[in-house]
Amino acid sequence: MLKKSNLALLIIFFISILSNCSTPNATNIEMSAVFNDHMVLQRNIEIPVWGTGNPGGIICVEFAGQKKKSKVNTDGNWNVILDPVEAGGPYKMSIIGSNTKTFTDVLVGEVWLCSGQSNMDMKLIKSGNSMEEIKNAEYPNIRLCKIIQNVSDKPEFTFAGQWEVCNPENATAFSAVGYFFGRKLHKDLNVPVGLIQSSWGGTPAEAWTHQSYLQDDPVLSPILKRYEKNIQDYPEKLKEWKELIKKIESENLERPMYQKDEGNKGIDKGWAKSDFDDNEWKNFKLPQQWENVEGMDIDGAIWFRKEVNIPEKWSGKDLILSLGPIDDFDISYFDGVKIGQTGEETPSHWIFLRKYEVPGKLVKSGKVTIAVRVFDRYGGGGFPGAKSQMRLSIKGDDDQSDVIQLSGIWKQKIEQKMDPENITGPGGGKYPKKPMGKDHPHSPQGLYNGMIHPIAPFALKGAIWYQGEQNASKAFQYQKLLPAMITNWRNLWNQEKFYFGIVQLANYMSSNEFPEESAWAELREAQAMTAQNLEDCGLALAIDIGEAADIHPTNKQDVGKRLALWALAEAYGQDLVFSGPRYKKMEINKNKVIVTFDHQGDGLKVKGEKLQGFTIAGEDRQFFRANAKIDGGNVIVWSDGVSKPVSIRYAWANNPVCNLYNSADLPAIPFRTDTWPGSTYGIY
Repeated sequence: MLKKSNLALLIIFFISILSNCSTPNATNIEMSAVFNDHMVLQRNIEIPVWGTGNPGGIICVEFAGQKKKSKVNTDGNWNVILDPVEAGGPYKMSIIGSNTKTFTDVLVGEVWLCSGQSNMDMKLIKSGNSMEEIKNAEYPNIRLCKIIQNVSDKPEFTFAGQWEVCNPENATAFSAVGYFFGRKLHKDLNVPVGLIQSSWGGTPAEAWTHQSYLQDDPVLSPILKRYEKNIQDYPEKLKEWKELIKKIESENLERPMYQKDEGNKGIDKGWAKSDFDDNEWKNFKLPQQWENVEGMDIDGAIWFRKEVNIPEKWSGKDLILSLGPIDDFDISYFDGVKIGQTGEETPSHWIFLRKYEVPGKLVKSGKVTIAVRVFDRYGGGGFPGAKSQMRLSIKGDDDQSDVIQLSGIWKQKIEQKMDPENITGPGGGKYPKKPMGKDHPHSPQGLYNGMIHPIAPFALKGAIWYQGEQNASKAFQYQKLLPAMITNWRNLWNQEKFYFGIVQLANYMSSNEFPEESAWAELREAQAMTAQNLEDCGLALAIDIGEAADIHPTNKQDVGKRLALWALAEAYGQDLVFSGPRYKKMEINKNKVIVTFDHQGDGLKVKGEKLQGFTIAGEDRQFFRANAKIDGGNVIVWSDGVSKPVSIRYAWANNPVCNLYNSADLPAIPFRTDTWPGSTYGIY
């Protein structure tokens, strides 16, 4: 029998084994790309760190003075929960097994996910005053992580993308809304801020939502029924679509849907050869899409060349040339010899990762030239991936410990310059839309699987969301769809708090002289209902900063600022006015309606000569433009054409003329008090 003293020593011994990192033995450690150099970890809450390894192995995570172990389970997964850490850094994080992964320049602060469709995806370079904003985007304690677009029919473990320090170069192609939101938080809170952009233009909310949150609700289940029918009919419809496109183009009935490659003229000029003199070619920094460069808004073919030095020890060895995704097609050469190409036959070619084998017989020490011909037939063109994806390495070197990085300056020459205005884009004009398959970005849960699941459960403060345009035709359905998506994300992260900020749709299209029914107004209503009914949700308005002729308004500064005001007040407890006036109640007094609002600040005010934006109706449900005026903390609404008012609406139109604000210059939230005829824009 052990003496008590010996037993105590034995317990101390085992505790010491469990609390230090001297015995880890897990191999093949893999982690999501959300763990990387320059990342920001969420302060003051538990920090999950996870990955995969050999079952039964032991790994240890070292960070900020903490050392915590985990055993890899039978499925090959491991998970460590680090204790909360105050804002600060930089730190180093080490994941130790039989091999070690080390992440450097790690900060602790506030982390937010920035998601949605094109208005969240819109780059800083496309925003108003972009050149000045980019020039001043030097914030070493703001970090940016942009997830490369990816559709998947199964939940993904990782993604293409990496953390980068915020500077003029890295901020250029990042979400403008996300950047302006994060910048204000950083300045006001004086802590590091990490922003993760996961967005895709033109996509519906169901693509960002797991199917299990849709299938049992009678309002949401039609989404899945339509999708299942599309998948069933896909082979035949795809065949019909291709035949119709061929017929349209052969008969030249319309402008072509895509630019057509006129042939590889550069190869005949020797542009792939190492001895070609490219001194007169322009310098071009990769990776990036060339539309980010002034004067490069073109479709067509562009060549890129880069000279690299092959070390002696690589001679005769098979290599792997990795270039990341290329939009749209490429032909790649090593010392004048074609080693691979990706064309239209490759599914999702614009996000397909290019990895080409270089035969050892071509590999000799000294200088060689890598040349890539890129043809872009529509939309963005170039290299949309991450710096880390562009490299030359030895085939079979799984650790990638010996690589030549290919990001940076290349030589560039335009071979074919085509005007984007000469084409009709996919689904545009009289062209039929391509049918939906499993790789379509509108597929239910396709983007959730590929672009949300790989991030979780990375600790966040919350998410900001700018989306809804694609769902406007089914606005009533969105009343349930958006809360379902938010609940889905919150359950995935399983945090005590997960804040969610919603950007309400901007004013858009022509203004109507008369009261109208509006899909966009109903979609805004669904967004406002979600923000009001779900805990820790907020609403930022864009009703006064849109553009009639452009669905992508350039004023993203105010959008980001208004989101940040909500976050500062609700997520960080600052005492400030963060919302515009919100309808509270109404009282009918003879032929007038007295309306009361919350969130007045120091009072209501009108921008302009008179208050506009209200309509009024009697029992006949016929709405008329209304007179309105501020009376203390209320608004009085009336019309000579309505003697017995029943309902009122405010800013209820696609592009309403409305000008009610509070003392903080925040616009009033659009609303209606009528419940009939319900929703015009339903679920089908």
